[in-house]
Amino acid sequence: MINDAFEAASQIFTPPFRRVMWRSLGLTAAVLVLAGIGLDRLAVSYIHVGPAWLSYVLSAVVALGLVVGLIVLAPPTTSLVASFYLDDIATIVERSIDPHGPPGRPLPLGPSIALGVRFALLSIVVNLVVLALTIFTGVGLAAFFVLNGYLLGREYFELAAMRHASAEEARALFDRHMLEVFAAGAIVAVLVAIPVVNLLTPLFATAYLTRVYKRIARSPGEQR
Repeated sequence: MINDAFEAASQIFTPPFRRVMWRSLGLTAAVLVLAGIGLDRLAVSYIHVGPAWLSYVLSAVVALGLVVGLIVLAPPTTSLVASFYLDDIATIVERSIDPHGPPGRPLPLGPSIALGVRFALLSIVVNLVVLALTIFTGVGLAAFFVLNGYLLGREYFELAAMRHASAEEARALFDRHMLEVFAAGAIVAVLVAIPVVNLLTPLFATAYLTRVYKRIARSPGEQR
């Protein structure tokens, strides 16, 4: 599993991955900038009320809120944008590790976007829960890795599996290998915890969990 992670990381900066990476990061940056401008314009309309000191305080709070909000929104936004390119990444990975195996089937655009939206929303919810646990219980760090490890492992593993099997078969395969996939997801969660670097999460997670899926699918217990 660790070897899979190192191989996935080393592949991110190869030419085929770089092309996808720049397209994904460029579109993500555009979405975040537009979201930031929209939130800023919305907030400004409510700031200039009351005494001057109150306006200054509100301006500082809004500025801090925008920064925190964009940091929270960056990973799910990247995942949503990258959902347009994940099949390209999975295809590259499959060809490099199993050139003679059956090629995966790209997910149709509609289901692919739906999965991306679902994952982005779940990611926001999970990290809001983590934030609340950090503030009120002090177990935020543990919750971050547990919740994100499960979410990231499951989502990217099932995306890789659904290129070769139905959604039901992909979920059943995850259920049989939940602990291994969760451990892989926890490794991905380490990347999510690093600002800026976490923008590479979808590329790394797709390359990594595709390798994990292919290894599990070729294991004796799954060869029937």
